[in-house]
Amino acid sequence: MNLDRTQAPDFQLAHTVSLLPVQAYTLDNGVPVYTINAGAQPITRVEWVFEAGGWDEHLPNVSTFTLRMLNEGTQKYTGAELAEFFDQYGSFLELNASSDRSTVTLYALRKHLPVLLPRIQELLQEATFPEGELEVQRNIALQTLQVNEEKTSFLASRGFRESLFGKDHPYGRNQNQANLKAFKREDLVSFYQNHIVGHTFQVFISGQVDEREVALLNEVFGQQELLPQPKRQSFEVPAISHDAGTVLIELPEKTQSTIRLGRRIINRIHPDYYKAMVTNEIFGGYFGSRLMKNIREEKGFTYGIYSQMNNFAEASQLVIGTDVNKEFTTQTLEEIRKELERLQTELVPEDELQTAQNYMIGQFIGSLNTPFEIADRHKVRILNKLPDDYHLRFIERIRAVTPEDVLATAQTYFQWNDLIEVVAGGK
Repeated sequence: MNLDRTQAPDFQLAHTVSLLPVQAYTLDNGVPVYTINAGAQPITRVEWVFEAGGWDEHLPNVSTFTLRMLNEGTQKYTGAELAEFFDQYGSFLELNASSDRSTVTLYALRKHLPVLLPRIQELLQEATFPEGELEVQRNIALQTLQVNEEKTSFLASRGFRESLFGKDHPYGRNQNQANLKAFKREDLVSFYQNHIVGHTFQVFISGQVDEREVALLNEVFGQQELLPQPKRQSFEVPAISHDAGTVLIELPEKTQSTIRLGRRIINRIHPDYYKAMVTNEIFGGYFGSRLMKNIREEKGFTYGIYSQMNNFAEASQLVIGTDVNKEFTTQTLEEIRKELERLQTELVPEDELQTAQNYMIGQFIGSLNTPFEIADRHKVRILNKLPDDYHLRFIERIRAVTPEDVLATAQTYFQWNDLIEVVAGGK
């Protein structure tokens, strides 16, 4: 059959989505377990999520290094022995602490879980944090930071977070040479004892799983009585600012500037959230956005520019970012401003709106292909206490946004004078 490549292929608009359900269980000690049974391969991902992170540390970096060093040694095994053990079974560990939470993630063949889960239990109860390994990790972090501090993108992003939330807020706190050297092994042990050992968590397990894995989890993790997480420190999340701020990090030796613009913005449970998502997509959320067409394709100032909404547990942010040759910095800022003003004064054409909506829906549907991706969607909903139909109604809510909604949303949440501006490089 000959294809007529002058004609676009037929397509159908998606109006609904089905999401493989999550099964909820409770271990004997009250730990919630959520399973997503899917996939053709006998591979599982198990995640232990603790409601403790940067928000709960008394010194910067402590939660990050505590998680990073869980597999550097226990009361029975050295870090090398632990690494050899997990390698022997073809498994892989991820250890991560964010501002809000800490997560231990195990990827493994289903058949090896009976052997691997007890070793995870040891990491969560008997880690030793060897002094020598801590200094190795600290030196690696210091060297990485030294390299990053030569990059305009790193400096602009760091300055942006600090300007948006404040240097002492968990969402604005950043690594620097001083705070990487400030904490000691005892600080890691304290965080570990106060937030990990003997404290409750949630488990998400996805892949080829059923009640047998739940029974195994109950056997290994469900028999110990656990304490709730301690009450969190009090950090005031600043209200949405209506004061413009400008930060210029002068780097005369650099030929490039990095731009970061943004503000604190509404979160997932706000009634205007989906309108803001669609407005942002049109503005700078995908390759066909207005920022890309103007600043990349028409002006040629950059290879890429984006606008995105990022969500934390207690706040959300809008950030616009790009890298340009230094001589184009001021012009790029002016073009971003022009595109914002156009969104606030002109109705978006129906075809442009539908293209952005179709893209968002396509990306959403495409992100539900694997058991782990489906589990990620459920995890976001459960951890952030979102409604049960949060994802099921995604398409409906995106399709419901009108040109008038975009105009009103841009006028409310995308005002130029509300944005913090950080430039690393020069103007």
